[in-house]
Amino acid sequence: MGSATAGAQWISAPPTGRSGRRMGIPFQPSFRFAFPISNNIGQLKGKREKKGGKLCYSAEGVKDEIDEEEACELVNGMELSIGEEAHHSITAYLFKAVKNNNGTAILLLTDLFAFQDSSIRDFAYRLACNGFNVLLPNIFHGDSSEEQKIVEDIGAATKWLVDEFSAAGISRKLGIVGFGYGGGRVIDVLARDQGSYFSIGASLYGTEVDPSLATKVEVPVLLISGDNDTLCPVSVMKDLEKGMGDGSKLVIFGGRGHGFVHKPGSPEEDEDAEQAFLMLRNWLHDGLVATNIEPCA
Repeated sequence: MGSATAGAQWISAPPTGRSGRRMGIPFQPSFRFAFPISNNIGQLKGKREKKGGKLCYSAEGVKDEIDEEEACELVNGMELSIGEEAHHSITAYLFKAVKNNNGTAILLLTDLFAFQDSSIRDFAYRLACNGFNVLLPNIFHGDSSEEQKIVEDIGAATKWLVDEFSAAGISRKLGIVGFGYGGGRVIDVLARDQGSYFSIGASLYGTEVDPSLATKVEVPVLLISGDNDTLCPVSVMKDLEKGMGDGSKLVIFGGRGHGFVHKPGSPEEDEDAEQAFLMLRNWLHDGLVATNIEPCA
């Protein structure tokens, strides 16, 4: 799952002039980038037609027009430094779909120690293959004790995405996805946000979750876990789903433990990981893309 070609060449992107400074620091992904970087963040996925003096978009036939393998050959990746203060900035990777960019963005939160894990970058890359713009910030640094700093850094990363979209003339809300500790923080973020910046979320085997926050979450959340995951008890996930009410969804995979979606350890886990990824992709598409496409008459 999520395999791609190794040996990418790094080409830095120019500064934006905004709070996120793009820095030409190479990293070694396990996939291939296509360059030069292009600014197509506002391109909607779908067939574009002009009717009645206005442009409208049809999602019909999109899946047949561009398959994932072909789209993956045109994903731009860059390393960013978010923040105006030199002594405190957030390293992040930004993955932008090129060929099939759907004009939506996702904030992807890792587990505590997973920012440099290639499987996380592969996952972010694969989301971009499916049309999304994905920001992967280094928030946790293996330390969960500085809760206020975590809140501030997630806020800064969110603001950066909002500013990027505003600069491109797009006012859409964002999606948020998290793994492990990052999955637990998805619930925290959405409980504070209450629909201001985010319109949909997904928490994959979230840890250190406070179920009492569920009633404060005002957008749909997809919860994915395994029934052998001791770090993410099924009982806690059921309490979350019940507290969040209609619109959210809990999916439990039998026999699966922690991390199986982004880092499957067997052919059987790989099949479930693929199924979970498709669920997540469709969840994000339905919540971010389909609701923003104006149907053609």
